Amino acid sequence: MVNNKYAFFEGEFVPIEEAKVSIMTHALNYGTGCFEGIRAYWNGEEQQLYLFRMPEHYARLHQSCRILLIDLPYSVEQLGNLTIELLRREGFKTDTYIRPLAYKSQEGIGVRLKGVSDALALFALPFGRYIEKEEGAKVCVSSWRRIYDTSVPARAKCTGAYINSALCKSEAEMNGFDEAIVLSRGGDVSEGSAENFFMVRNGVLATPPVTADILEGITRETLMHLAREELCIPVMQRTIDRTELYVCEEAFFCGTGVQIAAIASIDNRPVGDGRIGPITKKLREMYFDIVRGKVPKYKHWCTPVYET
Repeated sequence: MVNNKYAFFEGEFVPIEEAKVSIMTHALNYGTGCFEGIRAYWNGEEQQLYLFRMPEHYARLHQSCRILLIDLPYSVEQLGNLTIELLRREGFKTDTYIRPLAYKSQEGIGVRLKGVSDALALFALPFGRYIEKEEGAKVCVSSWRRIYDTSVPARAKCTGAYINSALCKSEAEMNGFDEAIVLSRGGDVSEGSAENFFMVRNGVLATPPVTADILEGITRETLMHLAREELCIPVMQRTIDRTELYVCEEAFFCGTGVQIAAIASIDNRPVGDGRIGPITKKLREMYFDIVRGKVPKYKHWCTPVYET
């Protein structure tokens, strides 16, 4: 049972049960909204909740709003302050997921973007694993293709675009898999249903480029930095063919929601020896220490919630 109590809605903090929209709301009828997913991690030793790379998330929300012609009247700093205030009101002492949602709030019929009123909502709730088998997920290649930039831009986290993710994820689960890898319209690897993808081939960490209809992931960028700077592993952003999935040494998903989830098999073919690989394991261990504020070098990525 979800035990969050508050939301930021229509310009103020209200009880969560009061944060409601009409069935005539534009965003509900047409998917005209965009969102972010931000995680906050509990550090029990410090009794502190740390928001991970919050400014980068809100900069990306502004980017999504620009694409969708949504007027977001709050700066990155103001959005951060609202988030901290919300979490302080909630008083969470556990890992938490924060959902900012900017959307077309006008009521009525008529599909368009310009000249439609906008709104912002914000809520948070305790959140653990997105994929239960983070140490070794069973994955398939989806029969659905990834949305592409000249149709529905994946670069923006558009609410309506996630029907593509839902179709891919549901197909995978109904066929006995944990998650899906989605190909671009040209047949190259794009990403997971709602996660970025990495693989290791010949000791090189590879991920599809930002032009492969992926979300430009903040966790993705974080891991590329850590691989280069901390593990001294070469990293490439390049086109990945489907058959490379069957011969890579390691593979994993990453994202705010999924965090870092190792892939044990793809289309019933084991990845490596079918267990979490050494590079994936090192990145996971380093990442979870960093997000909880345990690594001084990267503590600037972590925003404390509670006053000390």
